Order: sequence, then structure tokens, then C-alpha cells
Amino acid sequence: QVQLVESGGGTVQPGGSLRLSCAASGSIFSRNAMGWYRQAPGKGRELVARQMYGGLPNYADSVKGRFIISRVYANHTVYLQMNNLKPTDTAVYYCNLVFGTTNYWGQGTQVTVST
Repeated sequence: QVQLVESGGGTVQPGGSLRLSCAASGSIFSRNAMGWYRQAPGKGRELVARQMYGGLPNYADSVKGRFIISRVYANHTVYLQMNNLKPTDTAVYYCNLVFGTTNYWGQGTQVTVST
């Protein structure tokens, strides 16, 4: 079994920054993909950023140039540095880990961008 624990959400003003963290534990195969999705009220879950093991990151167009995903492979951790946040970034952010055909999700962390 795999567990994902997220931290780092909160409320910030437009233009501010937040850093999300996600630590995976359990039976994890090294060749996996980790990333972040988000779900705003009344909308579906969408990809924010993800990175395959040893690969380059890919980002949603809406966050390119503002968000940076990074991974620490040794301890199965993924981070999302979010800069120049906008009100449209307000959502619940979910950590995701995939290996093979199996998806694992964190519990979600709320990010609110508001004056």
C-alpha cells in the first residue's frame, strides 16, 4: 500500500507564493511519475504539473513560467513551488503517484488566492 501526505497549502494574496510538499511512503517502485493536480469548485480535476522518474517536467499551460515541480527521488518526495499566484489558481491541490496502471492520490490541500 502507498500513502501520500501533502502539506503547504493556505491563503495568499495575488502575486504571492506558496510551496506544496508531498511525501510518499509504502511499497513504491522507483520508476514512477509524481505530480500535482487541482480541482476548483464546480470544475473537474486537472493536471498542474508532473514528472516521470528521470524525465523532464511538464506543466499545464496556465501555470507555465509560474510554477516549478521538483522531486527528491531518494525519499519519494515531490514539491510544487507556486509563484505569482492568481485568484484562478484557487483550488484543492492533490498529489499523485503513478506506477504501471495504478494511481495513488493524496488527501488534498486547499490553496486560496484572494485579497
